This record gives sequence, C-alpha cells and structure tokens, in this order.
Amino acid sequence: MNDLVFYPPVKAAQLTRLPVFTCPVPAGFPSPADGQADEMLDLHQYLFKQPASTFMARVTGDSMLGAGIHPDDFIVVNRAVSPVDGHVVVAVAGGEHTVKRLRQEPGRTWLEAANDRYPPLELHQDSDLRIWGVVTHVIHPLFKKRPGALADRENQALGTP
Repeated sequence: MNDLVFYPPVKAAQLTRLPVFTCPVPAGFPSPADGQADEMLDLHQYLFKQPASTFMARVTGDSMLGAGIHPDDFIVVNRAVSPVDGHVVVAVAGGEHTVKRLRQEPGRTWLEAANDRYPPLELHQDSDLRIWGVVTHVIHPLFKKRPGALADRENQALGTP
C-alpha cells in the first residue's frame, strides 16, 4: 500500500491570488490570445472548497499512475465529500493508509489501483476499512529536480529549488 505524508491545513493568508487568462488554451492547435489577465484566481478558494474538512498529503508509490497520481505528488483530500463508486479515496485498510479508487457493487466493495502491477484489495464485511476522504485535486510538477551542476542551472531557470 502507499504511505502518505500528511500536511496541516493551509491558511488563506499563506496563499496568493494569481492572474488567470479566461481565453481558452487549446491543447491542440495554437490559438491567438490577447495576453491580458482577465481575472484573479484564489488558489485557496479553488483547492479548498470546504477548508475545515480538507487536507493535503504527499503520495509515495506508483499504484495510481494510471489515474495521473505520481510519486511525490500532493493530493487534496476532502473529508466532507461522500465517497461513491469510482472516487479516488484516501483510506485506511488493515491499519495502513492508501490512496486507491473505491469500487462498489451490490454486496461487494474493493479498492482498486490504477496500475496493473497491483491487485485489487477485496473488502469483506469483517474488513477494517475507513475512508478518510475523497481526492479532489492532484498537484504535480511537470519538471522534476535533477542532481548535478547543469540541472542546477535548469532548475534555477525554471524557478524550482
């Protein structure tokens, strides 16, 4: 199972508002844009819809790669969202924390990895399962920090420590 590193809630004063371009940014063919920010995005408000019930954790392991959750990613978890079939959840199963997809059918519940190397975790009536919350966002860098002098210059140019 994946271990998770938990972080305390982030206070609104610790975050900043960032400019957002409201024109669409296609992932296909380039489109001309006017280059002006149209509004401001409050990351705290965007990520933490219910701050009192939301926490962050850092993921270890590769069992959720197929869901776009990578090792060292941060996940935003909301405890106020009721988990249903198909939600990615943070759960405690057998005394261990894990992040998996919750699967439910009449008379059957299991946790499913998004990596074929990991078998489903079937849960029975006597299974010790606690759902801590539903994963609502994943935060991961597109550039990973690499060691070495050349990488230090690249990381500095990209603004990564």
